[in-house]
Amino acid sequence: MDDLSRFKQTYFDESAELLAVAEAGLLRLAPGDIDMDEVNAIFRAVHSIKGGGGAFGFNDLVAFAHEFETVMDGVRNAEIPVSTELVDTLIRANDVLARLLAHAADETEAPAGTTDDTVAALRRFLDRSGEPADEAPPAAIQAAAGFYPDDEDDEAGIFGDALAAIQAARDDQPARAAGPVPEGKVRWTIVFRPKAELLLSGNEPTYMLRALRRLGEAEVICHLDRLPPLRDLDAELLHLSWTVTLLADPQVNRAQIDDVFEFVADDCDIRISAEAPPPAIIVPALIAPVEPVTPAPAVNLPEPVASAAAPATPAATTSGAAKPGDGARRTNGGTDHAGPATHTIRVDLDKIDRLVNMVGEMVITQAMIAEHLRDLPPGQFQELLEGLEGLAQHTRELRESVMSIRAQPVSSVFSRMPRLVRECAAVTGKEVMLVTTGETTEVDKTVVENLVDPLTHMIRNSIDHGLEGPEERERVGKPRAGTVHLSAAHRSGRIVIEVTDDGRGINRAKVLSKAIEKGLVQPGASLSDEEIDHLIFLPGFSTADQVSNLSGRGVGMDVVRRNISSLGGRIGVYSTPGEGSRFVLSLPLTLAVLDGMVISVGEERFVLPLTNIVESLRPKPADLHGLVNKCDVMMARGEYVRLVHLHRLFGIPKAIDDATKGLVVLVETEDGSRLGLVVDEVLGQQQVVIKSLESNFRRLDGVAAATILGDGRVALILDVAGLREMSRHGSGTGAGNGNASGSTPPSPSLPAPADKSDQRQRQTV
Repeated sequence: MDDLSRFKQTYFDESAELLAVAEAGLLRLAPGDIDMDEVNAIFRAVHSIKGGGGAFGFNDLVAFAHEFETVMDGVRNAEIPVSTELVDTLIRANDVLARLLAHAADETEAPAGTTDDTVAALRRFLDRSGEPADEAPPAAIQAAAGFYPDDEDDEAGIFGDALAAIQAARDDQPARAAGPVPEGKVRWTIVFRPKAELLLSGNEPTYMLRALRRLGEAEVICHLDRLPPLRDLDAELLHLSWTVTLLADPQVNRAQIDDVFEFVADDCDIRISAEAPPPAIIVPALIAPVEPVTPAPAVNLPEPVASAAAPATPAATTSGAAKPGDGARRTNGGTDHAGPATHTIRVDLDKIDRLVNMVGEMVITQAMIAEHLRDLPPGQFQELLEGLEGLAQHTRELRESVMSIRAQPVSSVFSRMPRLVRECAAVTGKEVMLVTTGETTEVDKTVVENLVDPLTHMIRNSIDHGLEGPEERERVGKPRAGTVHLSAAHRSGRIVIEVTDDGRGINRAKVLSKAIEKGLVQPGASLSDEEIDHLIFLPGFSTADQVSNLSGRGVGMDVVRRNISSLGGRIGVYSTPGEGSRFVLSLPLTLAVLDGMVISVGEERFVLPLTNIVESLRPKPADLHGLVNKCDVMMARGEYVRLVHLHRLFGIPKAIDDATKGLVVLVETEDGSRLGLVVDEVLGQQQVVIKSLESNFRRLDGVAAATILGDGRVALILDVAGLREMSRHGSGTGAGNGNASGSTPPSPSLPAPADKSDQRQRQTV
């Protein structure tokens, strides 16, 4: 890959992020609720895409982005009112910009007319803003003054100042003399001399001059010393420069002015200097001493930044450093200044994957060395053992650091959902409000990438099947707008994502009827509510009366289950008729390495995720209870816990069957339920590398993955929730097909403490 291709790829990567920022901001933009910070963020995103596109010669993209940017500039100047129609048009414009970027990345031409309709729609909003094209100033005067057709400033603004400067320059008259700096103000002098090729990169000086005006009172002088004769004038080159005298409050600092020129710092010469009023003069008392008078504080002015400016003029003064946090202020006209820059580097994902694999191999090698050194005589090779402990610690820290590199917040997925909700609501005619929480929850990148399709199907299902129409909701006493709540959180070493709606809940009668009609359930079958709820995950099942863009083909929830299972996760459904439904996804935080406890059952070795283990104990005979044709339970810490004999579940011979002679490992699932796993022995804690069993062999019930132990043996990593379901079903090991109906027998009725009752209906796949 040559250097230009590398730079282009960086541009496309950054543009994708900017498009996501713009879309998120547009989805939050609503009439009567305008956040100027959001508007400015959208404008900057489009402007950045336009500027980069101009640098690479993507002319069609630059031309369209200019139309988009012009409308956004009208919005942030309050020239174009925000309406639902405008927001819809801007969202379509963002989509068109994404398509143009895709064609640019593929080095293909966009089909003719790709942008025509959207450009026409954007221009209609400009026409409505009261800017007749026939009354616009001539183009040459506009360019000279730093004025464009979307500028409505009067003669006291930039246009008037620039015209006066042009006239003064032509008459060879001196510029207006600067008077004394008013009290409580700081006078900034900004000399802005852009390079001739600035316009070719998609940047416009007008926007920068306007941004400076928003910081205070600005006097703009346009310099024509580089302007060639008319016959030699090149309309694509910029021959002008400007001097701006800005009278601003002391709160305006150098960083905010630098932000105005953030995108053109390499394409222009900038000099910035400041002048503050002199401190108040204290006249000494002539007769009697009086209380001391505190002089007026000096204005803190940061040192000029040399990266985008020539040496400061002699008028520049500095009386201290900028106050902490000054650079973090938001202004209506400029960009955000987030204080110290965060240094980042883009790394190809394949390189990180190779690093993760190498860390995994290090973990296995370290475990093998520890296994061989375990049999050394006590007291010998002490230094070697201490070195091994240090290696284990460093390996753990390296593993955690590498995992943190792959970790990403789920906000990258959640940010796509508002657009989906908006479109689904428009198709169904329903009023829907999306609420998201836990967007900063981090999870492995591979998991994040595979969450998009399941969440898309589940939210569509909630809107189309779960939520009622506005009129129906009013009849039953609910708000007209339904609510879909999307949340993410860490629980028991896993990530749990929930999609909740306040709709009608699952219509179990209709679900059962459709299942019988499609031959998925035998007529006359007696199914529990949980079993009926589980039917929605069967392939080909749908309760939609007709096929639409949202549903009706019976592939949505089946896809959800398959995708989640492929990640080693589970999906559960809770539903209450008339109140709504809740779908719960439980996924591993990472697909690489975990901390586990190695246990033995007979001659087999298993690994239990350390985050699921509560404690291990050897019960007394009085603590054990057996229920005929039900299960064995144990009293632990004041509550009854179901016992699961792993050797019975997996058919392992030569294992300890009596829990009082073996060990019981209490484990907890992400929903808080507990199990007691009967094992022979707990061998110790160990880091293990996760190897997918499904991709290398096949899926097994109660097994999440496999790993390689220090002695080279393959051990299965147990899935605690899967073991719970197997024990309830009374099933043994198998290929993972499970019970088609998903039957879940009710738990035995025991004299358990009253505060442990849980009446929620739950079915876990």
